Amino acid sequence: MDAYAALEALEETLRRYEPDASASKQACLEVLARRRFDDPDAVLRLHEALCFLRAYPDDTDVLARVEAMLAGFQDRGDLKRFRRDLEDSGIAGTRLYYSFYLWTAEWLARRHPGALTLDWPEFEKKDAVLGHLWLLVTYAEDPVLEEIDQSLRKWIDVLKGPEETDAEFLAKRFHALDAAPYVREAFYDTHAIPMVLEPGEGTPSRTHARYAPSKVTFQTKSLDTKRPDLKNTLAVDPLRVRRLSPREGRVLVAMAREAMVTRSRDLDVFMHGDERDVVLYDWEDGLQFAAIGYKPERRILLEAVYGFLTLKNGVPIGYVLASGLYGSSEIAYNVFDTYRGGEAGHVFGRVVATVRHVLGSDAFTVDPYQLGGYGNQEGLESGAWWFYRKLGFVPVDPDIKRLERKERAAMKKNPRHRTDIATLEQLAQDVVCYFAEGQRDDVMGLLDLGGVCMGVARYLAQRFGAEREKGERVCAKEAAALLGVRSFKGWTRDERTAWRRWGVVVMAMKGLGRWSTANKRALAKVIRAKGGRRESEFVRLFNAHKPLRRALLRLAA
Repeated sequence: MDAYAALEALEETLRRYEPDASASKQACLEVLARRRFDDPDAVLRLHEALCFLRAYPDDTDVLARVEAMLAGFQDRGDLKRFRRDLEDSGIAGTRLYYSFYLWTAEWLARRHPGALTLDWPEFEKKDAVLGHLWLLVTYAEDPVLEEIDQSLRKWIDVLKGPEETDAEFLAKRFHALDAAPYVREAFYDTHAIPMVLEPGEGTPSRTHARYAPSKVTFQTKSLDTKRPDLKNTLAVDPLRVRRLSPREGRVLVAMAREAMVTRSRDLDVFMHGDERDVVLYDWEDGLQFAAIGYKPERRILLEAVYGFLTLKNGVPIGYVLASGLYGSSEIAYNVFDTYRGGEAGHVFGRVVATVRHVLGSDAFTVDPYQLGGYGNQEGLESGAWWFYRKLGFVPVDPDIKRLERKERAAMKKNPRHRTDIATLEQLAQDVVCYFAEGQRDDVMGLLDLGGVCMGVARYLAQRFGAEREKGERVCAKEAAALLGVRSFKGWTRDERTAWRRWGVVVMAMKGLGRWSTANKRALAKVIRAKGGRRESEFVRLFNAHKPLRRALLRLAA
């Protein structure tokens, strides 16, 4: 059997787990470990098959062979031969090209010295960076920038350290700008600086991504492709819940960041993940979710946000973004390409159950982009809208409800009818919702949380005009007096920051003076929890505070 025949046979049996499947896979793997390919596509296909089998291994023999092949994949002759063709694939031994966000670029520069460089041929805004170079140097260096006319590349060669790369220099200097973090990020992003991450020992790759402490569960039966009953799924508890130490949390936060880097993506909650707020949820068959919370200073004012790295036998197979408030959550669910076509429905059922445990939600929404809206062609082509609809998510927009009834009538009349892309685009114009405890309007995706901030903006405009910082200080003091907080002694810096941010919200809300002392003290605890160690505690306290829930809705209106 030659390499191509072995690869086709392996792909044919990849998702099959009957008794003879393991022997067939092992025979194919034995050939593929020795043979080489004459085209890059076959190398990529082999890599993806190996990654899938590491997440879903038949037995110890298959896993041992897969692990050995992946461990040395970067040394394969065909990989080296087609390295340029396989750039940006995330395969070990290949380059990654991306305009990383500031914090990711700076993190990579520190973590992998010498590996990050500028992609000069793709650098379109060199002149803009050159014009702002004076902001990145000391006061004593500034005059010479005006005296000598030379390119940005030559200036960086002059300014960077002898052991620094050009990208490391820029990332570190933008990161060191004397400005608020959000200002630095926004300023950096306007320059769209393209970078190259060279392969090397320990640099991010999909090939070697695995959370080592995980116990392996072998796949002895067919993959669970059935659609889950979400009502029953929500009633099931995880097998185990582990609050990780900061050291263990740091490992999973780094793995989540690298999972994004190797797929030319950046997820803010992973980049600013708090190693102190990482909880590992264990489910059956080696399925796990690492729930990662934001660092307190990066948290959104109202809703709590968590990122979930989905692991199967320790292998990252996808990620989830979930926000929560008012006993509800908006969920963005993603399965990495390699692992699609398998247990998407089953895994999503566990996603919803995990989000319920983290954020205490009984209502869940999916936003239009996940359904194929806002130009998400991949979502349209995958039929994402019907995936969620068949799981029990319902549209709330009357026009979309009518369109769905029309589509169902066409399907009933002709079983072969398939919804066309144009119709899917119309269906994906609004959220879909799943209500475990009855339909209501105060849920994420339907709530006008932006209206709360508009109410705050109007309040600040009326009282303070352009003196917004003064407004924050004054409102923080007034809110403390109103809610009975006599001293901030013993409060952490993050808790004080949360109070400063929420003070304007407290003063903008109407009727708090008529609240009971107990409700006022409870609100103070809610705000303090926003800056606490785990943002999930904030959600729990917020959801239990009915007067606060009503007051925010009034402010939004």
